[in-house]
Amino acid sequence: MAVPVPVPRQRTGSTVETVESAPAPETSGGGDLTLLVIEDDPAGTFSAPELPDAAGTRVRIRTARNLTEAERLLTDDIQCVLVDLALPGRDDGDHDGLAPLKHVLRLAPRHAVLALAAEGDSERAAAAVRVGAQDYLFRDELDGRLLSRAIRYAVERKRADVAQRQLTESRLRAQENARLERGLLPTPLLEGSNLRFASKYRPGRSRALLGGDFYDTVRTPDGTVHVMIGDVCGHGPDEAALGVELRIAWRALTFAGLSGDILLSTLQKVLEHERESEEIFATLCTVDIAPDGRRAGLCLAGHPSPLVVRAGRAPELLPYDGGGPALGLLPRARWPRREVELGEAWSLMMYTDGLIEGRVGAGTKQRLGQDGMVEMITAQLARGLSGEELLEAAVAQVRELNGGELTDDVAVLLLDRGRVTERAARTAPGSPSWGH
Repeated sequence: MAVPVPVPRQRTGSTVETVESAPAPETSGGGDLTLLVIEDDPAGTFSAPELPDAAGTRVRIRTARNLTEAERLLTDDIQCVLVDLALPGRDDGDHDGLAPLKHVLRLAPRHAVLALAAEGDSERAAAAVRVGAQDYLFRDELDGRLLSRAIRYAVERKRADVAQRQLTESRLRAQENARLERGLLPTPLLEGSNLRFASKYRPGRSRALLGGDFYDTVRTPDGTVHVMIGDVCGHGPDEAALGVELRIAWRALTFAGLSGDILLSTLQKVLEHERESEEIFATLCTVDIAPDGRRAGLCLAGHPSPLVVRAGRAPELLPYDGGGPALGLLPRARWPRREVELGEAWSLMMYTDGLIEGRVGAGTKQRLGQDGMVEMITAQLARGLSGEELLEAAVAQVRELNGGELTDDVAVLLLDRGRVTERAARTAPGSPSWGH
């Protein structure tokens, strides 16, 4: 038995059998290969004995005498193209002798390409590889075994090149997305304020920088510090995009002078116009701190109440009775603003439900909850933690209690006025109940 492969006619002398062109599987582990030969020699159909390949490889041949015919024959079942560099090129202004090869490379960007050159044309053969061919072969040295190896090498190299290019493009897209997401994260605007700000953000989505949680902090010209934290239901990119829209709208409305119920009613309209379905809603907590830093207004829209630590007192949750529903649930809802006293020195922690809905211990259904969170923060304050260190420790401990990664987004903010950590530490209980 024999299989046709293109080798010089003067080197053939074996009994051969022509195999008609047929689709070949796109495999590399011993499967048949289909080769398209482009050369203009009218007697250039060569043949050789079947290649001595342990996997039983057969090389199927299709021949084209010009580029026009090659375009018609070039189909997805062809793995490799052999281009004769002596082939007349099209009149495209390219005078380096590689015009036919360049045309094939443009025509077949997903195929492996080999260049066929005369023995004394090594410079042009090397140039063929530089412009994109996987390898080159000299016509006078070609035999069936060499051609088989060259085709398989070219196919594998092309696959490796494509995989590397796809990996590079994927990395570039990931870097671009990361830059975009970093640009969408808020920059607190607190110039002129004596409050200290810290935040911790952990998206639930793998390899993401943004989730459905969102927050922002700004200081308006009258000296009032406004802070907001919210959570769009869901964890995907659409929810993250909606969270960014709500955050930007909140900042614009706040600088426009809106607050309390009017601001939240307007945000609900934004949500209703931007969400993909009527089932999408968002929880929200807003706090406006008076210029003297001693008083604040609190609005809750289905969101957990902030935690406050006052000088000389143990951490406690701000009142959460009388709050309104989440945005997007009731068309004519109201969100009353509640006045709270903060005092001279305090710390205010705002968070999303990702911090309190993690489980407490592997194999248990018990959630940390707000009470467990208060005990956890109290114990961490007793250790002298504050600012970003406190938030890092809180998220790390919640993850540890959960027995692994948290599936929900987590956002935590901390605003400090004065020094309360040492005083709070002296009032901390001994051991949290959820730690047993």
